Amino acid sequence: MVAGSDAEGRPALVPDPDRRAPGRGAHVHPTSECWQLAVRRRAFSRALRSGEGLSTAPVADHLAQIHQSDPPQHRPETGARSS
Repeated sequence: MVAGSDAEGRPALVPDPDRRAPGRGAHVHPTSECWQLAVRRRAFSRALRSGEGLSTAPVADHLAQIHQSDPPQHRPETGARSS
């Protein structure tokens, strides 16, 4: 994820799945638990050194698309399923 702008030009957190966008980036596991925790802690503005609040809608939409197309996968190291 990188700091960018949404469709209306407002500051937003935008997905960068190929890790090619210029500037600072932030990583979060593509699970709803990790995403919700990072949003709750406001971790992205600190990680990206952005003084302003960033909309998280573009990345939330991206993660929702990922989870719609991929069934939960078994993680053998923990025996848990990601959701």
